[in-house]
Amino acid sequence: MAELVYPPVLRTALTAFKLLDLRFRMEGTERIPRSGGAVLVSNHVSYLDFVFAGFAARPAGRLVRFMAKKEVFDHPVSGPLMRGMHHIPVDRSAGAGAYDAAVRALKDGEIIGNFAEATISRSFTVKEIKSGPVRMAADAGVPVIPVALWGGQRLWTKGRPRKLLQRHVPITILVGEPMLAGPGDDIATLTGDLRRRMTDLLDEAQRTYPDQRRGVWWQPAHLGGTAPTPEEADALDAASRPRRE
Repeated sequence: MAELVYPPVLRTALTAFKLLDLRFRMEGTERIPRSGGAVLVSNHVSYLDFVFAGFAARPAGRLVRFMAKKEVFDHPVSGPLMRGMHHIPVDRSAGAGAYDAAVRALKDGEIIGNFAEATISRSFTVKEIKSGPVRMAADAGVPVIPVALWGGQRLWTKGRPRKLLQRHVPITILVGEPMLAGPGDDIATLTGDLRRRMTDLLDEAQRTYPDQRRGVWWQPAHLGGTAPTPEEADALDAASRPRRE
């Protein structure tokens, strides 16, 4: 595929983050394969997670094709960019087409990015995850690679004002050990294992984060922050669901 859009978008993002002096810590990026397909599964705390999860593959010289809701592709600004970067639109009322497109791309050697929680976690913990990433990996015969992102919520997240010009924010990106999913493996068991790995990675990212202030909104409740608990976050999501529909 011709890459006329993705590289300049990445360069623009890198320039902006350099000007803002964002403090990146990236570990485990050597686990991203330099060739062949893989499913990159990340937690979701920020509207910028597409960019940060994609950065995990830069040391391997790879571009990540993300699965994103169809509405993003319908937007007059983000739509052309998403299509130009060959991301995959997901119609939540008819997801089979997106699933098949992702499996084809994996078999063609692409890295597919997926946020298995399906929405931003207001509690900044890992919500229950969908089985799709594991099923895709099993169907395509490629590994699943868990990723933890932390810090981006301070710039732009659900229910908080955007602070995209905030400077010196630490951003942590941790890449975990790949998982293999075979055709005969139990998908539910593997999905549970993937969620545990994502949770462990996120816990490491949070506990080793350079800024350990307590009583701040962007810190999870179990670490002394004022973010909603998982139960409170579920209630907030349930309350907002009818409005979205």
